[in-house]
Amino acid sequence: MPKIELSTIIKAPQELVFDLARSIDLHMLSLTHTNERAIAGRMEGLVEQGETVTWRSKHLGITQKLTSHITAVQSPTYFADEQVRGAFKHFVHEHHFETLATGETLMKDIFDYTSPLGLLGKFADFLFLETYMTQLLEQRNATLKAVAENGTWKELPGMSGNYERS
Repeated sequence: MPKIELSTIIKAPQELVFDLARSIDLHMLSLTHTNERAIAGRMEGLVEQGETVTWRSKHLGITQKLTSHITAVQSPTYFADEQVRGAFKHFVHEHHFETLATGETLMKDIFDYTSPLGLLGKFADFLFLETYMTQLLEQRNATLKAVAENGTWKELPGMSGNYERS
């Protein structure tokens, strides 16, 4: 049962980073290479507690659908989503946010998952899947960081808040 933990420092207010991490549109932008699309449930804007999102994308040459449920939202410090249906036997993705003394935001991802197919799934984790999933999360975080820092977040649906530093 791999657990991927990533930390990303972003030069933007915590509230902005929190909202971008919940943005369906930012998620799709960050994974254009997989043709990731929201196809059911919340399909644009910011996810809220209790909502579901069904994604369709192409990973490792296979078109897949995955439905996740937003299980917790504690603005602007934390939210979590869990797979309801999809390729994994199980996954929980926690998102943590903290303002650093420098004024930057520390975003932490904890992605805890179990591959399907028992021993075969564990072997796939060892060979390639854990690395693949880590790279996907790093790509998503790099896009989020760039969009937060360069101001293009203003073009995304649902991103109309006032994120000025106080």
